[in-house]
This record gives sequence, structure tokens and C-alpha cells, in this order.
Amino acid sequence: MPAKKTTRNPGIYKPPGSKKKVVSASKIKTNSEAKLNAVGPSGKKDQSFFELVYEVARQIPYGRVTTYGAIAACLGTRLSARMVGWAMNGADKVNPDVPAHRVVNRVGLLSGKHHFKPPGKMEKLLKKEGIIVKDDMIVNFREKFWDPAEDFL
Repeated sequence: MPAKKTTRNPGIYKPPGSKKKVVSASKIKTNSEAKLNAVGPSGKKDQSFFELVYEVARQIPYGRVTTYGAIAACLGTRLSARMVGWAMNGADKVNPDVPAHRVVNRVGLLSGKHHFKPPGKMEKLLKKEGIIVKDDMIVNFREKFWDPAEDFL
């Protein structure tokens, strides 16, 4: 049986016979209105996922690279490689600096290169660190790969 539309709150569906109160999405506070200050076991305030990604990326050694998936796995969310990519996309606006040019896709492709300005900056920065790039791929990817999980465990 299809859910009935309530007459009091148009646009909100309520299953028939349900006595639960339905709250309109417009009445739910957004993150900016209702900030939760979570404190971890160490006593520090909880960090956002992006901040954790930036912290891992700052640990990538000079002349080495890692992948979006390796960072996600290190943070315990191995299926969040795309979220790591979104974080890297905004890394140029973060202080202290994040070496986002050292983060590539799982096969060593410079998949985030179009987010660098001017075009070619990602490749130029990698070459400056001694990493060989040919056709937007890291040539000696296995040798240059840094696994953050190995260093942090």
C-alpha cells in the first residue's frame, strides 16, 4: 500500500498508522547552526575527515607518492578514496601546505592534474622531486609508492 501524504505538512510522507512525529527537513539544524564539539580519548577535539586526510598527506616523504585509496585505508575508510580526492581538490586553500601533488590514483596516473593551476604544475612538482612521469603516469610507481598504513601502524 503506498504511503499517504499528510495534509498538515505537504511534501512530507508518513506511513499509514505511524504515530511517530515527522520533522520537516527545513526545521533540522545544519552543521553550521548546531556544532557538536566531540572530544576524543586524547582530549583533543574531533577532526573532520578532510583534516585527517591533510595530516596523512603531509607525512608523504619527499620524492615518494601515495594513492587516494591508501590514504582512505590508513584512516580506516578504505571505500572513501573519492572523498580523499575531494579533500585533495581543496588542499590548495589549506594552511599549512598539503603536498597534494604526491597523491595519485591506484595505478600511478596523475588523475588530479587538472585541479592544479597552471596546467602541468603537478607533473612539474613531481619531476622536481625526482619522480619520473611519462604520459601522465609515474614510471617507477611501485618503487616510489609510500603506504601510510605501514608507517602509522
